[in-house]
Amino acid sequence: MSDTTATAGPRTIEVVLPVPATPPARTYGPVTRTDFVRYQGASGDMNPIHHDEVFAKAAGFPSPFSVGMWQASLLGTYATDWLGGPNVRDFRIRFLAQVWPGDVLTLDGVPLRTYVLESEDGREGRVDVELTCRRQTGDKAVTAWATFVLPLDAAVEAGERPETTEEQG
Repeated sequence: MSDTTATAGPRTIEVVLPVPATPPARTYGPVTRTDFVRYQGASGDMNPIHHDEVFAKAAGFPSPFSVGMWQASLLGTYATDWLGGPNVRDFRIRFLAQVWPGDVLTLDGVPLRTYVLESEDGREGRVDVELTCRRQTGDKAVTAWATFVLPLDAAVEAGERPETTEEQG
């Protein structure tokens, strides 16, 4: 028979925390096949469907198209320029549409919620954001959701819960 003690997992307390101002939308393009190949070389994904015209057409596509992770990396850069690379705690992506040579991409983001995460390691302010990469057609190419650390002010650090909106356990 073993003696086990249940430990409570992290708990979130929804509070209003200051979030750095959302940067203006960032535009890339028109993107080129060279952009795609540069990313492919850096990532090690040299699938010819992303750079070889004959191969892409034989596979039923009108031309080579971007590696979706390239758009995800653009969103990651946009987000870390805004909220700081060392502050990333989670990053999830969904690929929605292909990106073609000649497309113009627009990146933007919005904060979704702020909260305090309480765990055995202490308290940490957090913000969840949604990030979007759109083609010039308005189609979403990639959507991402990320969580970043936010600094806690002295009152929240001391255990006060200003402007609490909801508590979850």
